Amino acid sequence: MRKLGLIGGMSWVSTRTYYERINRGVQRASEGGHASAPLLIESLDFSHLYGLREDAEWDRAAQVLSESAQRLEQAGAGALMICANSMHKVYDRVAASVSIPIIHIADCVGREMQEAGATDAALFGTRNVMTESFYRQRLVAHGVDLMPPDSDAIDQIDRVIYDDLMRGKATREAERMFKTLITRKEQDGAKAIVLACTELELVIDVDANVLPIFDSTRAHCDAAIQWLLEV
Repeated sequence: MRKLGLIGGMSWVSTRTYYERINRGVQRASEGGHASAPLLIESLDFSHLYGLREDAEWDRAAQVLSESAQRLEQAGAGALMICANSMHKVYDRVAASVSIPIIHIADCVGREMQEAGATDAALFGTRNVMTESFYRQRLVAHGVDLMPPDSDAIDQIDRVIYDDLMRGKATREAERMFKTLITRKEQDGAKAIVLACTELELVIDVDANVLPIFDSTRAHCDAAIQWLLEV
C-alpha cells in the first residue's frame, strides 16, 4: 500500500475517527483481515488554530499547515489530507507548498452527492464553512444545489461544535437541537443534509434520520481507503 499523510489535531476527536475508520476499511479489504493502513499523522496543537477570524490569523494557519504538509511529504507521504473542514479555507496555499496531492474533503462529499443525485442540500458546519464560499463552491461544482445557511442557527451550531464536540463532549441537548434543525430543514424543502464538520457524527445519527445524511468524515475516509489500496 501507499503511504498517506494526515494533518490532524483539529480536533483530536476527529483525528481519532480518521485513524479508526481508515484502518477498519483497510482491514476489511485485506486478505486475511490483518492489514493496517500506512499512515503518517502530525497532530497539531489546536489551541493555536482555534476560532480564527482575522486575515492575519488565517495567514498564520496557512503557514502552520503548509509546514506540516512539507514535513509529511519529506517523511514519505504520497498524498495528504487536512482532517478538518474549516481548515480547507487555506487548502490552496497548503497545496501549493508541496509537490504531492492533497485530497480535498468537499470534493469527496460532492462526488458522493453527485452519484446519489442529491439536490437541495442543507449544510451544517462551523461558521466559516456554512457562510463562506471556499467550501460551498466546491460542492456546487459537483452539481449540488445548496440552501442558504439558516442565520438563526449559525451561532448555535458554531458554539456546539467548538465548545462541546471538539472537546469530545456529546450531549443530549445537542442531539435534540440537531434533530430539530434537520426537521426544520426538511420542512423548508431540503432533500439532504451535509455534515461539513468532522465531529458532527457524535450527535447526528448518519444512518437513521429523516433525510439522507452525507458525512464529510466518512466521505474523506472512504477516499483515503481507496487511495491507499490503489495499485
